[in-house]
Amino acid sequence: MQAMRHRGRDVLALGLAVLVLIGGLAGWLGFQAVRAHREAALRGMFVQMARQGALDLTTIDYTHADSDVQRILDAATGKFRDDFQSRSQLFVDVVKRAQSKSEGTINDAGLEAFHDDSAQVLVAVAVKTTYAGNQSDMKAWRMRIDVQRIGDSAKMSNVGFVP
Repeated sequence: MQAMRHRGRDVLALGLAVLVLIGGLAGWLGFQAVRAHREAALRGMFVQMARQGALDLTTIDYTHADSDVQRILDAATGKFRDDFQSRSQLFVDVVKRAQSKSEGTINDAGLEAFHDDSAQVLVAVAVKTTYAGNQSDMKAWRMRIDVQRIGDSAKMSNVGFVP
């Protein structure tokens, strides 16, 4: 009788240990799933910001160049924003004088590097530019856009061209 009670306690202890192990494993897997979901959302936000930033940078119309430049400034941060802002009036003047209209089309974008609060995104863009209403050309560019998380959103922190 004593042996049966002892055996019953062993089975109960083993059952509790298995239950705790399964509960711990389920909690860990749940945590990993939430973390993976948050990381995927962050990566998506970075790529989307870079796509929009490339589109903003390559779509400028002389008839509303001031608001186009302000849109770029609103999407920028740090040294890139400061540098762009310091040259923005000269840029607007050149665009208006040339009566330039450029329209960018994003062909593709992909994450090159990712960190907790920043990323580098490669963006392929085609740009059609028209000058004074008649002369036009089409160019394909590849851009590397650094994106920085700012609170719950992201902004461009640097832009470079990739040969």
